[in-house]
Amino acid sequence: MSVKADEYVAIDRTRRLGDEPEKGHNRWHPDIKPVAEVDPGQIVGLETRDAMDGQFSHATTPAEVAGCNLNLVHPLTGPVYVNGAEPGDILEVKIHEVAPEPFGFTVQVPGFGFLRDLFTRPYIIHWDIADGFATSADLPGVRIPGAPFMGVIGTAPSHELLEEINRREADLQARGGMVLLPDAADAVPREAGIASKAVRTVAPHETGGNVDIKQLTAGTTVRIPVYAPGALFSVGDAHFAQGDNESCGTAVEMSSTFYGSFKVLKGEAGKRNIKDMQFYRDDYFTSPEMAVPQRFFATTGQSYTKDGVAEAEDTTLAAKNALLNMIEYLVSERGYTDQQAYAICSVAVDLRISEMVDVPNFVVSAFLPLDIFTE
Repeated sequence: MSVKADEYVAIDRTRRLGDEPEKGHNRWHPDIKPVAEVDPGQIVGLETRDAMDGQFSHATTPAEVAGCNLNLVHPLTGPVYVNGAEPGDILEVKIHEVAPEPFGFTVQVPGFGFLRDLFTRPYIIHWDIADGFATSADLPGVRIPGAPFMGVIGTAPSHELLEEINRREADLQARGGMVLLPDAADAVPREAGIASKAVRTVAPHETGGNVDIKQLTAGTTVRIPVYAPGALFSVGDAHFAQGDNESCGTAVEMSSTFYGSFKVLKGEAGKRNIKDMQFYRDDYFTSPEMAVPQRFFATTGQSYTKDGVAEAEDTTLAAKNALLNMIEYLVSERGYTDQQAYAICSVAVDLRISEMVDVPNFVVSAFLPLDIFTE
């Protein structure tokens, strides 16, 4: 696919975002200056860095993964000012293409990921991306078909929403929740008034952000509520492929070039009280064989612990059990190590809520497409 952009933002991927701050940001704030301005209907092309801002390469070792700087997550390209977009509108983003770069990685960083309490060792899969597939000597017998999308896609919060997010997340942290509050260390932009208050990019919010929705491939249209004048749209954290769970915290991570265009739905967010992202399309988001696998192996999990403690209506526990059962299958029947199996789950396994009504035990199923295996 070849897309012609009306406006194009190039970056230098040999440099980190902090060395080229005029091209992007790694925090959300309404006062960040736009890198481009477009009219509705115009196509913008945005070159992006990988989620870890170039910290990993084919030479990276697990020990180096353990020492990575998470303050650099995620380097975004933008914001783009969309003429005519105002608070209370909905910004429609038509995704035309997400073009991959040839290197990808999947990492397990201690202290991060869904199963962080069980997987405490650093790990890395180095991927080669070519001809529509990702392969790796670190995962023999596996070939992952591509369905590129942006993990982070969003708009800027207003000053009022920024304060609301920071208030509620500080309250959540005080109640013991895992939250990354504003941190000026390694923030881009560096201005104190922005860096000390800006929202981190790790969590998604009302404005989209790090949603990691794998259906946001070329051809999908995303609707995002507008909170700041011009919407201030940004993207980053490109994924070549991902399971519906991204359990270890990373997919097949890569750099990319995003192409998209915009439409403004005047007043629709305010009129309908829409405060969350929506998206739609009219065909398969990837090849039908991967969207609805003909061949799969599935495990299930329910709302009780392995040692027999019931937790009523706990979807999170059911999802954890489904993943642990899938990892056990990949280790026992497929011969992978536990960390290889965890990586496979993150890049290829889809979690599905099978039922949420049969109290006290909800059921989550984990689906492994068998066509990723070459042996």
